[in-house]
Amino acid sequence: MDDVAAPGTADFPMSGHQALSDALLDKKLDNMAAAAIVVDDAGLIVAANSAAQSLLDRDAMDLIGQDSHDLLHRDQHGHPMPRTRCQMRKALLTRRTRHGDAEWFARGDGTLVQLSWLVTPYTPDSGVTGALALLYERQEEDSHQSEDGYSAPLTELDRLTLLAETTTQLTSTLDVDEALHRLAALTVPRLADWAVFDLLTEHDEVRRVLVMHHKDGILVERDDLQGPMPPVPEESPMPLSRALRGAASALAGPATYQGPPDSGIAVEQQRLFTETGMHSAVIAPIRGLRDVLGALTLGRAQRHDAFTPADLPLLEDLTRRAGLALDNARLYQRQRKVAETMQRHLLPQLPTLPGLQMTARYVPAPDASSVGGDWYDAFALAAHTHALAIGDVVGHDLDAAAGMAQVRNMLRAFAWSRPEAAPSAVVTRLDEAVMHIAEVPMATMILARLTLGDDALWRLRWTNAGHPPPLLVTHDGQARYLDEAHGMLLGTGVNRPRPDAVAVLPPQATLLLYTDGLIESPQHSLDRGLDRLRRHAASLAHRPLGSFCDALLEQVRPDDNDDDVAMIALRTPGPPQG
Repeated sequence: MDDVAAPGTADFPMSGHQALSDALLDKKLDNMAAAAIVVDDAGLIVAANSAAQSLLDRDAMDLIGQDSHDLLHRDQHGHPMPRTRCQMRKALLTRRTRHGDAEWFARGDGTLVQLSWLVTPYTPDSGVTGALALLYERQEEDSHQSEDGYSAPLTELDRLTLLAETTTQLTSTLDVDEALHRLAALTVPRLADWAVFDLLTEHDEVRRVLVMHHKDGILVERDDLQGPMPPVPEESPMPLSRALRGAASALAGPATYQGPPDSGIAVEQQRLFTETGMHSAVIAPIRGLRDVLGALTLGRAQRHDAFTPADLPLLEDLTRRAGLALDNARLYQRQRKVAETMQRHLLPQLPTLPGLQMTARYVPAPDASSVGGDWYDAFALAAHTHALAIGDVVGHDLDAAAGMAQVRNMLRAFAWSRPEAAPSAVVTRLDEAVMHIAEVPMATMILARLTLGDDALWRLRWTNAGHPPPLLVTHDGQARYLDEAHGMLLGTGVNRPRPDAVAVLPPQATLLLYTDGLIESPQHSLDRGLDRLRRHAASLAHRPLGSFCDALLEQVRPDDNDDDVAMIALRTPGPPQG
C-alpha cells in the first residue's frame, strides 16, 4: 500500500482529495498490473497506483488533486488536447465505458508516451462516484500472436478492452447488418477463426444472416453458408437449438452433431462443421430486452486450442451487448419504416394546372440514418387559383412525421375555409394552432397562392415562416431568390405581423420550393449552399422539369447532409401565341 498512498503527514490535516485517495487505495487497485488512476466526477485525480506513477513518471504528490485531462492528455505535437475533442474526458464525465487507442500523454520528465486507455465507471467503498482509467502501452500487431500465427489467450485487460470496444462499436450504429459485421471483426481472429450469426425473424423463422472467417489475414464472408434455416425444434437438446430458445451458452464440436440428426437445424449444423473444419465452438443466445433475437457461434479451425468452459462468460458478455444493440437497431428500423410509410402516404398527388408543369421530389435521409418532417403540398383553392406549400417540422423521428401530418392537414383546413385570404393570414392562424393544438415544437414553411391573371401570366403571392427562400429561374438562365415576405418560424410564441409579397412569373420560368436538406452542410455556411443551388439551377434552366429536379438532387445536395429533402417545382408556359 505504500506505493499508492496519498501524500500527507500526521502533522497536518489531510486535504479532501488526500482523504478520498486513502479510502480508494485498497488492495484491488494496488494489485492491478496495469497503470490505474481513479478520478472523481469532476475529472480530478483522487488515486493512482504504483504502475501509473511509474508509467507517467509522476509520484502521487504530482497526480492527486490534478485535472487528469489538463495534466496528462496531449496531441501528437505535445500541445494540450482540446477538451471538445477528448473522448477520454467525455467518457469520464458521462460515466460510460469507453476505449481509446494510440493517444499521447505527458510524462513527468517532459516526454510523451503513446498509450491506449480504458475508462469505466467506478464507485469505491467510500460511496464517492467517479471513474477508473487503465493506461497501457500499445502492443505491436504480433505481440499477442502465438507461434502458429494465431492470437494467444487473452489477459484480463485484453478482455476488458474487448468488451469496451464492443460496447463502443455496437452502440454507434443503428443498422443490424453493420452491427453484426462489427462484432465479427472484433471476435475474428481475436477469439476464433469463424463467426456465425443466426437470427430469428419477426415470424420466428431462422436465418443464418452472416458467416465470416479469417483467411490469409482478411475477413471473408461465406455467402454459400448463409440463408434460411429450418425452424427451431421445441425439445431438441442440441446447443444451437437450445440457444435459439434462450438457454445458456454451451460448447460444441463435430462430435456434437455426428449422430442421427434430431431436426433440420442439426442437419445444417453438420454441414457447417464439415464445410468450415471447425473442431471446437461456443454457442450463446443473443437476448434482447424481452425476446431471444438469435445466437452467435464462434468456432476454431486453424487454431489448435479448443474452447473451454472458462470462455463462456466472455462470450455471454459479448452477446449481451449484441442483444441490446440489435434490439435498439430493430426498434429503430421498425419506427423508421412506419414513419416513411406515413410520410409517403401523406405526400399528395399534384393537381393538374392548364399549361403549367409541376413536379415534386421527396428523398429520405441518406444511409437510413433518420426520418424527417419535410413535406410539400399543392391543392386548388378556386378557379385559376391554387395553393403551394412546403415545410419542415423540427425533428428526425416518428413524432416529426406525425407532426408533419398535423401541420399539413390544418393548413389545408384553414386555407380551404378562407380561400380568398392572404397567405400571411392563413399562416398566422396556423401558427396559433401549432402553439395550442398540434404536438409540434417548431416548424418552418412557405405558403403561396398561384393565380392566373387576365394577361395569361401566373402570379405568386407568398409568405415565408423561417424557411429557405423560393428560387426563381428564368428561361435565359437568370436565377434569383424571392427573399421578401420573410417572417418568424412557427411555434415560437412570438406574435408579429407576417408579410406577403407578390411576384409575376415570366413565361417558361421555373419556380423551386425546397427544404434545407438540399443546401445545408455541417462543413459549409448556409450562404455557400444557397449560392451553389442558384448557380446549378441557372445552368439547368433548359432541362425538362423532372430532369431539372433530379440533377439538383445529384449535384447540389451535400454528401455529408444527414437530413431528408422535399422539393416542389413548377414551370410556366411559353408566351401567348399571336
